Amino acid sequence: MSNAALGLPVGRGLLYLTIAGVAWGTAGAAASLVYRASDLGPLALSFWRCAAGFVLLLAVRLSRRSRVRPAVAVSEPLRRKVLRTMATGLGLAVFQTAYFASVEATGLAVATVVALGAGPVLVALGARLTLGERLGTGGTVAVGGALAGLAVLSLGPAATVRPSGVLLALVSAAGGSAMTLLTRRWGRDGGTEASETAVWTFAVTSLCVLPFALAEGLVPHTAQPGRVLWLLGYIATVPTALAYALYFAAAAVVRSATVSVIMLLEPVSAAGLAVVLLGERLTPTTVAGTLLMLGSVTGLAVAEARTARPDDEPVLG
Repeated sequence: MSNAALGLPVGRGLLYLTIAGVAWGTAGAAASLVYRASDLGPLALSFWRCAAGFVLLLAVRLSRRSRVRPAVAVSEPLRRKVLRTMATGLGLAVFQTAYFASVEATGLAVATVVALGAGPVLVALGARLTLGERLGTGGTVAVGGALAGLAVLSLGPAATVRPSGVLLALVSAAGGSAMTLLTRRWGRDGGTEASETAVWTFAVTSLCVLPFALAEGLVPHTAQPGRVLWLLGYIATVPTALAYALYFAAAAVVRSATVSVIMLLEPVSAAGLAVVLLGERLTPTTVAGTLLMLGSVTGLAVAEARTARPDDEPVLG
């Protein structure tokens, strides 16, 4: 069923995005545990994540279709449906693949701050030019605070900046921003179905990543196969199938810039899990960056909920 047709409340959309952002943050910790227990590479992990997410979402969609008759028929031209699926799938593939390549080229800290930090800026600019959405003064301050918090959280004294890695991180940010803007545009126009978008986006992304994953090696070698399978199952289920289903539903009704800032909860969640599960030290920098980002996300979410209108048109001025 279409979230636009159902009139998904903006408040619920903000909740969906919060859950998705926190869930995405757990993927990094789970991936680190996979790397410790096997020789699986990041591109192969990305493929299994997307392929398994596709299977899970398709199974849920088919199950719901057989048990529940939609109350509202979703009508979307076939040409637009194909274009939407290809565009979002390619955007997700570029986002994930370029990010993993950036991490390899310049390290996790710099890749994270550039890719995730550039996202809100690119989305805000794109939303203003293509959708007529304005952040306003409060939104601009919130974005600035979120970027500052991400910089404090991600950059450390050992960070090494390499131009090739920075370029790849910018490409990653562009892919993710395009996906967010297109989801918002088509969702605002109506006639799109969030669950269908998520299913076929993962199908396209899996096909895009497969050649690179094959070159890297799809089958992991490990002395702990049960542990690796359990971790892969978790990654495919919670931070992939669940999180992206919520993301695609919410991104169609929440302003694009707000979506991109709330998604910065991912590194906050990842930092917390790194301390709790991976034994990393809780530093004043981590605390300061986390507080800055949480404050910015909270402020922007409150502003979005207050300015939301029943017809979900962008608030201008």
